[in-house]
Amino acid sequence: METPDFTRCLSRLQKLCSKAEYCSADVYRKALKTLDGDAEAASRIVAALLEEKYVDDARYAAAYAREKAALQGWGPLKIRFQLRSKGVSEDVITAALKEVEPGKAADKLVRLLAAKARSLEGDSQFRLKMLKFGLSRGYEYDAVEKALKTIES
Repeated sequence: METPDFTRCLSRLQKLCSKAEYCSADVYRKALKTLDGDAEAASRIVAALLEEKYVDDARYAAAYAREKAALQGWGPLKIRFQLRSKGVSEDVITAALKEVEPGKAADKLVRLLAAKARSLEGDSQFRLKMLKFGLSRGYEYDAVEKALKTIES
């Protein structure tokens, strides 16, 4: 028999998950906090949400990767790192990153670097700062180097 707190928490999380994507680790943390540390009940809530398809790590990872690549201009390395920190499995992350079109990611990187270049005009460490900026956005060195060459020409 479920307690009223369990039922209330499940209902609240169903409502929350119907409005936005969450990974199972995020939902588990929310349930754990709401249920005052009852790990067993929090696990049952996550299992129920997974079974009812309110939570799906693959769907979450795909949406997260698309959003971060398109809106924030994050590269695949940063997206992979962030999804790992949320407890998403490596195979799900790899599948999610395949949904980000490489051509669009490269174009986004060129636009980001072009905007950064305008703020660094005349800087003696221009190239170094541009490389650091591109790498900090989660792009691989070769991609940043190629984008820099595009901007310089």
